[in-house]
Amino acid sequence: MTDDSVAAIRLGVLTVSDGCAAGVREDGSGEAIVTWCADRGHVVVDRDVVPDDAHAITRRLLEWADSGRLDVILTTGGTGFTERDVTPEATASVLEKEAPGIAEAMRRKGAEQTPAAILSRGLTGSRGSVFLANLPGSTGGVRDGLDVLDGILSHLVQLLRGEATAHPTREGTA
Repeated sequence: MTDDSVAAIRLGVLTVSDGCAAGVREDGSGEAIVTWCADRGHVVVDRDVVPDDAHAITRRLLEWADSGRLDVILTTGGTGFTERDVTPEATASVLEKEAPGIAEAMRRKGAEQTPAAILSRGLTGSRGSVFLANLPGSTGGVRDGLDVLDGILSHLVQLLRGEATAHPTREGTA
């Protein structure tokens, strides 16, 4: 749920998948992110699909992160251990600050249902005032990651925007 005091969060959704980029597979995980955004009143400003290619991923992440149009970029796909899984490497070249605790929390949340969730190598962090997070390519993995982001995204965006914000606690705010 979003905090009413936070202006609409502007997102980019980037699906990394050879199959989706070639048009031979549906983008279910990207759709799951778009639906999550709509349910929370977030605005999807940019959406794209690129193949599992580090240069294509890096190019799109840099373009979006430096555009001034977005607060958050969520990627889905390419976080595993196959030869073509290069999303974390591409993201690492874009990040200025890493947020490993968020990525670890997403893996822990996923492991509650699927032990293999800990194999995701996704990264989280920021570039300038934009937060970036790599989510797995499965819709279940996306849901688990978004569950973690649900509780912190508004606060995180406020911090990156340089807005005054109270610190959220389990009991409310402090």
